[in-house]
Amino acid sequence: MKMKWIGIAAAVIVVGIGVGLLFFGDKIKTIYVSLNSFKDKNLAHTFQHTPEIQPVKKIARGEEVFQFPREENIVLADGYMYEDSFYATEKFMEDTKTTAMLVIRDDVIKYEKYFMGGDEDTLFSSNSMGKSFVSALMGIAVSEGYVESIEDPIGKYVPEFVGTSLENIPIRACLKMASGIDFNEDTDMSGFSMRTLMGKPAMEVIAGYGVQEEPYTYRRYLSINTEILGNVITNATGYSLAEFMEEKLWKKIGAAHDAYWTLSNGTELAMGGLSVSLEDYARFARLYLHEGNYRGEQVLPKEWVKDSMDIREAYSKPGANYDAYNAIGYGYQWWVPEGDEGEFMAIGVYGQWIYVNPTKSVIIVKTSADPDFMAKGYELKHVEFFRAVADGV
Repeated sequence: MKMKWIGIAAAVIVVGIGVGLLFFGDKIKTIYVSLNSFKDKNLAHTFQHTPEIQPVKKIARGEEVFQFPREENIVLADGYMYEDSFYATEKFMEDTKTTAMLVIRDDVIKYEKYFMGGDEDTLFSSNSMGKSFVSALMGIAVSEGYVESIEDPIGKYVPEFVGTSLENIPIRACLKMASGIDFNEDTDMSGFSMRTLMGKPAMEVIAGYGVQEEPYTYRRYLSINTEILGNVITNATGYSLAEFMEEKLWKKIGAAHDAYWTLSNGTELAMGGLSVSLEDYARFARLYLHEGNYRGEQVLPKEWVKDSMDIREAYSKPGANYDAYNAIGYGYQWWVPEGDEGEFMAIGVYGQWIYVNPTKSVIIVKTSADPDFMAKGYELKHVEFFRAVADGV
């Protein structure tokens, strides 16, 4: 991930020398702000103040707020075991630069604590946790007939792909991160980000990548898959992502705060641009915990929720094709760890987490500002940490 930002920085220097501020002053300023925001020392501030730093679109909450009853903070489990080593909870939370943590069981807040300046009203950046929200919006778009089927080819909804090798990739393949698009998350993201920040439409950039294998051959974690899903939704519905989320989701789940969606060239950053309060992340998770139902209204189809966690295909299973990104299973933009309790997670870079355990009726939300999020075993350690916390609630 650090290499991605180094790549962007290098590109900025080249553009600055070759073109100059005369023609691209605003674009250069936007890139500079983005680069500065992601310096290690600025991460905590950035992830708690994104709507003040970047252009955003508001997602207004509804009139009704679902209130979680609250109890006095429990004492969390002492720690957890991973690969024959014991990790103490307090040190683990400190080492992973935790900015906030929320534990809910049976709709009751058992633990809620904020660090590094945040509080109940702070809107924390989702990073890639936002992908799970896009999945929900796709489910709604399908259920309401805007998108006929997730087996439809993406070229049916994205005109930039017509006549290219991407045209016939099924929507479902993008949901499952198995599109086969010839893109590398580690080496190509900086170039993609640079080109879009300089004003080239994202779908035009993606259309030029081509494919490296047939859909459903491998699972490769590509954030551009989610960008495609966002474009399918907006083109099919006529709404922006923020508008669609506001009307079809946010006003229907008892959210307590307005949310905001970061914009890139005036368009919502589908791959991970939401800013949401800690408890509202839990309200979103609660919708899935209750199989898409909120107080009698089926906001999301029950079958969509079930299908979203289906990892029966070989490429969806934990450890698929020995890829470091695939240590955990993957459904429709949700991570599904190995186990028998039906757990699922939303995960964002720098340590953003929503963990749901349906068997124990537990929701855990943990936000962080951790520059070491790519460390070996990072995700699997968190799974064991969350399990220990859930067992101790």
